[in-house]
Amino acid sequence: MVNISTSSFLFVLVLIVALVFSLNLSSKNLSSTTNKMAEDWKNAKSVYDFTVKDIKGEDVSLEKYKGCVLIIVNVASKCGYTSKHYKELVELDEKYRDKGLKILGFPCNQFGGQEPGNADNICSFTAKQNVKFDIFEKVDVNGNDAHPLWKYLKSKQGGLLIDSIKWNFTKFIVDKNGQPVERHAANVSPLVI
Repeated sequence: MVNISTSSFLFVLVLIVALVFSLNLSSKNLSSTTNKMAEDWKNAKSVYDFTVKDIKGEDVSLEKYKGCVLIIVNVASKCGYTSKHYKELVELDEKYRDKGLKILGFPCNQFGGQEPGNADNICSFTAKQNVKFDIFEKVDVNGNDAHPLWKYLKSKQGGLLIDSIKWNFTKFIVDKNGQPVERHAANVSPLVI
């Protein structure tokens, strides 16, 4: 029978714990690397390369919108632009939905905390605004945690002075081939574009 001292036993135990921890980290890093590769916005050829989550948390491939002109907009329920912009976006949607225009609203709380609600709150609010266009899960549009779609949009249609989104209701126009072709600031009326 082998006699193992307490210090040797503790040393072996520490090695085993360190090995398990190291393997766990490697697994997480591999998973993280796989996710980053799947969402590598820099390699995207069009918006159709992206999958987003709708307001109910379901995956939606933007290929669904192939052949349509898109208005992709970051929305908020408590912004000074909210009433006018939602009203005009609804008007555009009603007038041009059957002619190939699709509006994609992405709630964002990065500007003055003006979209603080959860998915249920957002759905309730948009229903009161008569919104029939597609609303997606709340996202960040700026910073390290910005959704890859928004990183892509900003890289294709830069802003004035800097590419960052400056406020709620920034609108990107995407052509029928999935290419961002215009960017309009928050203060630009949806009816003008």
